Amino acid sequence: MDDKTGIKFSDVAGQDEAKESLKEIVGFLHDPKKYEEIGAKMPKGALLVGPPGTGKTLLARAVAGEAEVPFFSIAGSEFVEMFVGMGASKVRDLFKQAGEKAPCIVFIDEIDTIGKKRDSGSGMGGNDEREQTLNQLLTEMDGFDATKGVVILAATNRPESLDPALLRPGRFDRRVPVELPDLKGREAILRLHGRKVKLDSDCDFNVVARMTPGASGAELANIVNEAALGAVRNGRSRVTQTDLQEAVDTILAGAQKKNAILSEKEKCIVAYHEVGHALVAALQSHSAPVQKITIVPRTSGALGFTMQVEEGDHALMSKEELLDKIATFTGGRAAEELVFGSVTTGASNDIEQATKLARAMVTRYGMSEDFDMVALETVQNAYLGGDSSLACSETTAAAVDAKVVEVVKAQHAKASRLLADNRKKLDEISQYLYEKETITGQEFMEILERKENS
Repeated sequence: MDDKTGIKFSDVAGQDEAKESLKEIVGFLHDPKKYEEIGAKMPKGALLVGPPGTGKTLLARAVAGEAEVPFFSIAGSEFVEMFVGMGASKVRDLFKQAGEKAPCIVFIDEIDTIGKKRDSGSGMGGNDEREQTLNQLLTEMDGFDATKGVVILAATNRPESLDPALLRPGRFDRRVPVELPDLKGREAILRLHGRKVKLDSDCDFNVVARMTPGASGAELANIVNEAALGAVRNGRSRVTQTDLQEAVDTILAGAQKKNAILSEKEKCIVAYHEVGHALVAALQSHSAPVQKITIVPRTSGALGFTMQVEEGDHALMSKEELLDKIATFTGGRAAEELVFGSVTTGASNDIEQATKLARAMVTRYGMSEDFDMVALETVQNAYLGGDSSLACSETTAAAVDAKVVEVVKAQHAKASRLLADNRKKLDEISQYLYEKETITGQEFMEILERKENS
């Protein structure tokens, strides 16, 4: 138990909606009479739901810090015992202590450990123990008086696996989504962590925020820390924009491999491969602008990469944008085929990404005329990688596979056409990249436009 967490809502950035939802709990703990007078009951519990690293635990601590009440924190796994009945006993003890210290906040992290749906009974001892623990938790949540000011917060990234009895009103009344931050949220999180390090005047967090779509708060904190470590490593007293951009590259693609020496031919192939991606992206109307192209090998196994950065946040993507994206993925392989007349293993990740996107278009987004608006795939664990399973017959699955191949083939052919029509630009930019090893999107566009004008 913490008497004072020392964390306030000002220490949490990029989660405005979640904070708004939890402010009512703080208000109730501060002034319960205001709610009682109008006849409103405070939710007994709030379930914080979202991907790993989005700040669920931090938000719970901030609620306790704002309300200035004791904070009981326990992980779901701590209730799981080898001996039957011990977990249930722990639950009773926890609620007894909370009742004595009221008003207070009880926080159960990873509640899915004990809160999984009860099945029809497999007769296994471990399962029986978990169910007893869950039953005791349900009983305790029903039994205690919410007006005392004991609020239960719980966090999970697997809400679909929770028992329905746990989610009914009167137990976890409120579900608070703690999603991945948007562009504005990412910038706010970077600024928050940037306050803790010495920054140079050239640092632009908006650019870094645009470079990191889909990053969680924990990953953004890590980027700022990596940038600070990089500055020290390079003998600087302040973090520069270069350090921040290198930190993004390190988080996305791994650190630079100092001793990886490519042969001249391999280096040339990688240069053409990466420029193939960039050129196909630049020649299409629905693609994000190219920010950087590099052929410096990384510890993740990437021999180079092309970074594209959207101007703003994208909530929706059209069919045309997705097709252009698939064409961009195939651009590297198309350049290799065009210039060298053979293919290498370098496109393995591109193939994976293009296939995944084409399959989603057919099975989940209803972007295929053959299947129209029929869902052929269901997604499980949306917050933990989004595993999907086909929900169709074997005959339909075979037709889906054929359609996916058709989509990728069409975009591969389109990328090959674009590169063949702009072969001179492909050669010139690839030669420039081969010599420089890393070029900016601005340099790339200057060469591209200079050729167009001449």
